[in-house]
Amino acid sequence: MATKRTSSSAATSRKGKGESQPFPDFHGQEIQEFGTIRMFPLGLSADARMYSCQRLNQILADTQILYGLYKKHHWLMRGPTFYQLHLLLDKHAEEQIKLVDTIAERVQTLGGVAVGDPRHVAEITVIPRPPDGAEEVPAMLTRLIEAHETILVAAHDAADRCQEMGDDGTNDILVSDVIRTGELQTWFLIEHLVDTPLIESPEHFRTH
Repeated sequence: MATKRTSSSAATSRKGKGESQPFPDFHGQEIQEFGTIRMFPLGLSADARMYSCQRLNQILADTQILYGLYKKHHWLMRGPTFYQLHLLLDKHAEEQIKLVDTIAERVQTLGGVAVGDPRHVAEITVIPRPPDGAEEVPAMLTRLIEAHETILVAAHDAADRCQEMGDDGTNDILVSDVIRTGELQTWFLIEHLVDTPLIESPEHFRTH
């Protein structure tokens, strides 16, 4: 015999009576709106925390898109450098997803609400959407480099302003994590766009 589903109000009335039946049809209300902060005793003003959360959420959205681009290009990579770039882009993606968690947890630490739903991320990001299909390898690398620069410009500006407002924790994350990771990954990518031969030319051996 099928068990009759009980309303959430009835389920609530049975709390504390040893009832172990789960009720997956519970729908609560939103308890904190996006773009607001809770008051935490962090030694920071509400204005500083609100500003940091706003800037961090923008960078967080763009970083989630960058992570997605890395995975997309990791899968679609091709050509003579396929193996090296396939591995490199996946390594970068793993580092970016760690940044996503670090940034999101900083927003939560400041009392805000971190942007997490991919549909919400798509509404906020300023990173241009790529074609749905595969592009040439230099185009994919260039797209990643441009996304990095967008995030780096924002991170430099936000870090300076957060420091001015006394939010050293956010400044540290932006400088030590976001900026340094982004700069290093950009270097690794851009060196693949240098047009150099894979081996030395025959003339080199004839003159030595």
